[in-house]
Amino acid sequence: MTEQLIDSPDTPHSFHTGFVAIIGRPNVGKSTLMNKLIGQKVSITSKKAQTTRHRINGVLTEGDTQYIFVDTPGFQTKHGGALNRVLNRNVSQALGEVDVVVWVIEAMKFTSQDEAVLNILPRETPVILVVNKVDALERKNDLLPFVQKLSTRFDFAQIIPVSAKNGIQTDVLLNQIKPYLPENPPFFDEDDITDRPTRFLATEIIREKVFRLSGDEVPYGCTVEIELFQEEGKLYRIAAAILVEREAHKGMLIGKDGERLKRIASESRADMERLFGCKVFLEVWIKVRQGWADSESSLRKLGYE
Repeated sequence: MTEQLIDSPDTPHSFHTGFVAIIGRPNVGKSTLMNKLIGQKVSITSKKAQTTRHRINGVLTEGDTQYIFVDTPGFQTKHGGALNRVLNRNVSQALGEVDVVVWVIEAMKFTSQDEAVLNILPRETPVILVVNKVDALERKNDLLPFVQKLSTRFDFAQIIPVSAKNGIQTDVLLNQIKPYLPENPPFFDEDDITDRPTRFLATEIIREKVFRLSGDEVPYGCTVEIELFQEEGKLYRIAAAILVEREAHKGMLIGKDGERLKRIASESRADMERLFGCKVFLEVWIKVRQGWADSESSLRKLGYE
C-alpha cells in the first residue's frame, strides 16, 4: 500500500513511527534478521551472497511503535556492472532517508567489504552495530575483544550481538531501536507487514527458489519477470518467466527431465499459498535474454530502480 499517515481514535496519543535501514556486505544475514524481527518472511534468503536485489520495506507494529525496516541489497565491492551499480545506489540512498541504521556484520569476521560499508556510514544518523551469527561461535570469550576493537572505529549508538537465525537478542535490538524513532502517527495499517505488492512478492519467491536450488553460476545471471497475474476470487493465476543470459543456463535450470524447474515451481507455489492465504495456479518457464544485467534501462523495466 502507499505510505500515508494513519490517524484514528485507536492510535495512542504518543505514537512513534520511523524507518530503519538494515545494511551490510552480502551474506551477513540482513534479510533473515528482518524476517525474524517482523515475524514473517517478506524478504528472500539463501546462503548465496547478493540474494536481495531490491529495497524491501518490512513493517512491524507493536503497541505505540511502528518500525519500518528497509532491507537493502548487500553492498558490493567485488563486481562491477550496471546491476551492482544500481544495487549500491539503493544502499547509499537508503542511508540518507532513514531514522536509524542497523549495520550487520558477522561475528569474528571483518572483511574489506565490511570496511567499505563502514566508510559510508552516516555521521548524522544513529547507527546500531549488530554482530550476527553469535550462535556459531566456538569460543564466546573472543567476542568481547572483537567488539571492543570495532567500537573504536565509529561512534555507534549501540552494539548488540544477535543470532538472526535463532532469534537470540532480536527483542533487545527492537527495544534499542525504539528510542530513536520520531513521534509520528503510523504510516501503515496495524496488520500490514510490507509495502510491496503481491505481484512483487511472487517474483521474489520464485527468485529465491532459483538461488536455493540451482548451481553457483546461474543465479547472478538471472531474474524473474511476471507475465500474468490475475486474481480470480480465492485463486491467484500467475505466469512467470525466469530470465537467463545464456542458453547454457536454461538447461541447468530445467534439470534432468525437467525436475529442477518443476521443483522451483512447486516450492514457489507452496510459499505463495502460505503467504497469500489462497490457492495459487503457477506456471514457470525460462527465457534467454542476453545483457539484461548490463543495461540500466533493462534494469529499470524489471523494477530495479
